[in-house]
Amino acid sequence: AKRWKLDKVPLTAPAPPAKKPEIEAREGFEVDGQEEDGLPPVFTTVPTKEKVVFLTIDDGAEKDPAFLRMMSELKIPYTVFLTDEEIKDDYGYFKKMQARGITLNNHTLSHPYLPGLSYEDQKREICGMQDVMEKHYGKRPVLFRPPYGNYNRDTLRAAKSCGIRYAPIWSEEVYVDHWEYREWDQDLHPGDIVLTHFRGEDDWDGTMTDMVRRFLDRITADGYAVARLEDYL
Repeated sequence: AKRWKLDKVPLTAPAPPAKKPEIEAREGFEVDGQEEDGLPPVFTTVPTKEKVVFLTIDDGAEKDPAFLRMMSELKIPYTVFLTDEEIKDDYGYFKKMQARGITLNNHTLSHPYLPGLSYEDQKREICGMQDVMEKHYGKRPVLFRPPYGNYNRDTLRAAKSCGIRYAPIWSEEVYVDHWEYREWDQDLHPGDIVLTHFRGEDDWDGTMTDMVRRFLDRITADGYAVARLEDYL
């Protein structure tokens, strides 16, 4: 923690739940036929009373070796959602991440606004990324995050047809210099999913390690630990 200039040592998450919580679509985030068709639920928080949050990182544009070292040394779990357009210049970076136990998930081929596309085009974006993930990382993900958090019924139908079971979005977003909140109270809650992006000094006033430091200092001060999202699904 001192090496990475954290205020305090990050808290350790409790053991994964013996019984996984039931994941349902967040109220107001359902689509027609959500339950009848067994469509992947869109959710922002995992039902738990434990003081844990889940760190998720999108796209794959920045490939910072220091970030890999920091997260490994601090033993911080996280979940990534990758876009082929952003990772195809260095698939190997995320192979190293996968070797450290990180789950790699689907964020489409090219990060389009999916509700503006036909069902077939949405399916091509999602299933095409499943093919990329299987080719380079040996697995077809079961988690999918729609770009910008935007989706419609066709999105979830297409995702299900491609083998997707869950469509987590987020409650908070952390940047290198500030946080943004979905809820009115502008605060953290047990089970919240936190979003950030693979970004560096070209886009931010700082690095990915600076962002992680801001994230960890905030949640640790509030008594939260980082848990592994997949352990609750």
